[in-house]
Amino acid sequence: MDVDTRLLRYFAAVAEEGSLTGAAKRLFVSQPALTKQIRRLEDDLGVRLFVRSRSGMAVTEAGHELASRVPALLDGWEEAVQATGRAARVLRLGFLDAGAVGTVHEGIAEFRRAQPEWRVELRQFDWSDPSAGLARGEVDAAVVRLPFPGQEGFAVRELFAEDRGVLLRARHPLANSETVEFRELWDEPFVAAGAETGAWREHWLAAKERDEHPIRVGAVTSRPDEWLGAVAGGCVALAPASVARFYSHPDVVFRAVRGVSPSRVGLARPRRRMHEAVLNELLQAITATA
Repeated sequence: MDVDTRLLRYFAAVAEEGSLTGAAKRLFVSQPALTKQIRRLEDDLGVRLFVRSRSGMAVTEAGHELASRVPALLDGWEEAVQATGRAARVLRLGFLDAGAVGTVHEGIAEFRRAQPEWRVELRQFDWSDPSAGLARGEVDAAVVRLPFPGQEGFAVRELFAEDRGVLLRARHPLANSETVEFRELWDEPFVAAGAETGAWREHWLAAKERDEHPIRVGAVTSRPDEWLGAVAGGCVALAPASVARFYSHPDVVFRAVRGVSPSRVGLARPRRRMHEAVLNELLQAITATA
């Protein structure tokens, strides 16, 4: 029987969290999607792994048996992936947006000059996973925007900060302003990330900088083209200043905003790989040049 390792990760998260809600937040997936995957695993195995209860998801006897074995299975798979990467001399670096990753190219070039036998693969992830692949073990390290859910579980080094501004429809009444006061935007419909992204979503809605003023969500997106399209359609969105250099839309303008904190960009990696020499060398080169 073939079982997707992703299903095992999802199962382990639900078993450890004791609820679909907690596991969905940890994995950066929606609760309905997680429910569907757990049912798929149960169908594949032909057993019930959980029973819903008032307190959450109770693990069945069969579920307990699987839960006792999954960590070793996943650790063995992760070791195999790492060993394969070392044999192929490949390091995987995740990122979310061009503005953040644009600062690390010189560091990567420096690393390649020092280690020509190694290859660095850049892998882009959409905003439904603010950890840029780290939470699911799909990359060795990632350039991320802080804060992101589960950040405390990784080793994170801040690289730089940049101002946040706002994307507006070109015909918006504030589009001709050089600088917009954030308070002027409070009643606008905002583009938001999915609810499962937690602190990430709140940061890009500036939830803590509204004096408890209610937030209007006009659209939920996870990709730059959807994001710009929602703004062209009448929503507004907070965005890092670098968006003006890397993304454009004929009906969208970027304006500076006064009254919101900057966006911080960091380099994150799993804590258990802190002493892997070649990855250390890559990250040190990126940090030095960024």
